[in-house]
Amino acid sequence: MNKAQFVELIQKNGGYKTKVEAENAIKAFTESVTEALVAKEDISLVGFGGFHAALQKGKSGIVPGTSKTYTTQDKMVPKFKPGKSLKDRVAAGK
Repeated sequence: MNKAQFVELIQKNGGYKTKVEAENAIKAFTESVTEALVAKEDISLVGFGGFHAALQKGKSGIVPGTSKTYTTQDKMVPKFKPGKSLKDRVAAGK
């Protein structure tokens, strides 16, 4: 599903009159989640899941087929953990 199709789905399910209203709702949600994660705050949507920022440790290794090595730095990454209701609905949709 691309963004335009997702906007139409939000418009239908959210009862928005125009696609612009639906797109603004999506934009507000994504910007709010981003802002909260940057502030290292967790977001919990009961039944749907939760968003949180987690520390990903740096690592080092060897590039396959060469003798070159690499290292990565520690960084914060976004994570999503689905809730039970979401897992159950997706599993039932097989």
